[in-house]
Amino acid sequence: MPAEGPRSRVLIRAAELAELLRSGDSPTILDVRWSLDQPDGYPAYLAGHIPGAVYVALEDELSDHAVTGWGRHPLPTGRNLESAARRWGVRRDRPVVVYDDWNRAGSGRLWWLLRTSGVKDVRILDGGLAAWSAAGGAVQTGAVTPEPGNVTLLPEDLYDGLQPTLTADDAGEGARTGTLSLLDARAPERFRAEVEPIDAAAGHIPGAKNLPFTALLAADGTFLPDDELARLLTDRGVGAADTVGAYCGSGISAAVIVAALAAIGRSAALFPGSWSQWSSDPNRPVATGEA
Repeated sequence: MPAEGPRSRVLIRAAELAELLRSGDSPTILDVRWSLDQPDGYPAYLAGHIPGAVYVALEDELSDHAVTGWGRHPLPTGRNLESAARRWGVRRDRPVVVYDDWNRAGSGRLWWLLRTSGVKDVRILDGGLAAWSAAGGAVQTGAVTPEPGNVTLLPEDLYDGLQPTLTADDAGEGARTGTLSLLDARAPERFRAEVEPIDAAAGHIPGAKNLPFTALLAADGTFLPDDELARLLTDRGVGAADTVGAYCGSGISAAVIVAALAAIGRSAALFPGSWSQWSSDPNRPVATGEA
């Protein structure tokens, strides 16, 4: 079990993971390589991954593209996610470590999905694959086919220690009335509507505040220290007692905000449809500029 403390329940350092592997008390390790410009991370996984890691396809297993009207990466159903988790070898009595190679986006998505589905001991490799390599960790090539897991996930309407999801109406009304501190995880130029390379309209949800998810990470890809993460919230007027929500383009990188807040003992609700869902409805208001 991870050591006590919010950060240690969300994150694991490369040295800690290496020690677990040496001790024989191996967690289930899941490789979620994904980025906007390289959504299929399988070839990179085959070329080299943490020993024993099983590949997880964000596009196919952590999204349900058969669903329409809920953004570019709709959430998978609980039963489909449970079936996938068992294919990955996730077990009731074994901790899970998730990692990626791009700004914790893929691992943040999987961490959030498993945690909100009742998997209590799941942690993100702080710094991702780069941290593992920097620590001298060995890599394995080829695919890993694990023994089937036996995990049972909770129904979608039950959540383990994290705030539930936000609908588009929740996010918009909360930000408009000030009952929700809504954080937009996208790059500043997209927030300000200077560019919009993907979605139907440029801008942001009125009342939202911009906190790019990459700002939560140090130069080496690890999460910033607790005091610096807290300062990012304070700088955006997010008080200690505020209810917090997060969104991004399609609900993936916003999970990094949720993870960062969990690491400092704060909770945040995720708007899974995010800007891709909001901007697809021409009747919803759009704000531009800094605020």
